Amino acid sequence: MKLTLPFLKKPPLVAVVRLQGAIGMAGRGALNDVTLAPVLERAFRKGKPAAVAFEINSPGGSPVQSALIGARIRRLSQELKVPTLAFVEDVAASGGYWLAASADEIYADDSSVVGSIGVISAGFGAHVLLARQGVERRVYTAGKSKSMLDPFRPENPEDVARLKELLGDIHENFITHVKDRRGDKLVQDQDLFTGEIWLGRRAASLGLIDGIDHLRPKLQARFGDKVRLRRYGVKKPLLGRLGMQVAQDALSSIEERAEFARFGL
Repeated sequence: MKLTLPFLKKPPLVAVVRLQGAIGMAGRGALNDVTLAPVLERAFRKGKPAAVAFEINSPGGSPVQSALIGARIRRLSQELKVPTLAFVEDVAASGGYWLAASADEIYADDSSVVGSIGVISAGFGAHVLLARQGVERRVYTAGKSKSMLDPFRPENPEDVARLKELLGDIHENFITHVKDRRGDKLVQDQDLFTGEIWLGRRAASLGLIDGIDHLRPKLQARFGDKVRLRRYGVKKPLLGRLGMQVAQDALSSIEERAEFARFGL
């Protein structure tokens, strides 16, 4: 039986939360505010951690879910006065970088992909194919913008202009978040918000991250060699573990793989 002496001070505890995969709506992606909320609550509150560290490997996804998760991290950090550190693995791009920027400090590997501070909307147009097959598209709406960007109709310049306006507004929200979180650390003589990506050391020189380092050595240097790490992550639903959601999991995997492929991963 192990004897615990209450007057002996334990080594510092750091909660480690893994943020892996594309960011999407609940039921569509591993990373969303609904599934992460209880994970983050436990990480920040259980055992009075000296800090919360995030292992991030995400190509991005939903801007709303990125903002919700980032805001939750900030609220818990400020409420409980717990500092936060982000450690980028392969990629923290687009929404993945939004999550990283929500931490107080960001570290990455030399070859980590960082950035992509932009917004993208992709689709397809099938009206020519339908016409060739003799298929007529019939849509009836109340409100002229209700069928905006219908992929089965020719592209409408007004729809495109409206979409670009929406993307511009989301982009401004992203820029504001990065500027608020990184502040004077960002270089002032280069446009960092074009959607471009950089590798770790270049990202550090631009102020997008704080340096090149890995999770365990950085935490040991900060909190001592005996620092305790307690890991948290999103658990697969029971039905998923029993193989009852094979088709949905396969589709999500394909979508996520496509997101990572945009960055050569």
